[in-house]
Amino acid sequence: MIHPTAIIHPDAKVGKNTKIGPYCVLGKGVKIGENCNLHSHVVVDGDVIIGEKTKIYSFASIGSDPQDLKFKGEKTKIFIGDNCKIREYCTINPGTEGGGRVTKVGNNCLLMVGTHVAHDCLISDNVIFANHSTLAGHVRIETNVVVGALSAIHQFARIGEGSMIGGMSGITGDVPPFCTAMGNRAKLNGLNVVGLKRNEVSKIEISELRKVYNYIFDSNKFTFKDRVEEIKGKKTSFYTIKKLLNFISGESNRSFCLP
Repeated sequence: MIHPTAIIHPDAKVGKNTKIGPYCVLGKGVKIGENCNLHSHVVVDGDVIIGEKTKIYSFASIGSDPQDLKFKGEKTKIFIGDNCKIREYCTINPGTEGGGRVTKVGNNCLLMVGTHVAHDCLISDNVIFANHSTLAGHVRIETNVVVGALSAIHQFARIGEGSMIGGMSGITGDVPPFCTAMGNRAKLNGLNVVGLKRNEVSKIEISELRKVYNYIFDSNKFTFKDRVEEIKGKKTSFYTIKKLLNFISGESNRSFCLP
């Protein structure tokens, strides 16, 4: 299952039924799970752990030094989950001492051609990055997010669960859960209704979530903080609303994308 031209460090570990294609290079400390497939010319180096059934395509580079001038060669890690697809020319950098020392990609993620995941990024499950999506350092992306092609996300930004980033967007602030954002300096464009329906959220819940979104982001009543606190004071059983409020109330180094 390992091509004779592949170069694999004696300390690297490769799981059962994993295919290592021509001219791949696996460095010391690399651990690859079972039933993976590395196509030709893939480079994986450093302390990298890759789960099962993950496919990595030609010319992807995983584990090279982060593009951070503060990095001094400290020991850091990359975790990549199960059943991911990492397409051609993707780059994933490890963490740094100043950011938790870990970069993580969850399960069932698709990184299309040219995606860049910088140091200390934490990406949850079921995330899709279209071609040439770029993440700066310390970005947090929650589950079921879609990032459009040629988009760039600013360092320390948070992208909430179920949100969608339009193509060629510049994300400089946090994008709340279940919202869409688009633009050169992206603004909110409303709820990601298509994504909500695909995840079988009920019409009643979508309707109530829309009312909350409109009040928080489109109303001129009181201040933004006051509107959030008012909604938090009203009990709700809907997951999407509670998730939105918790996200807005969470700690962040960025402001919010607004309409």
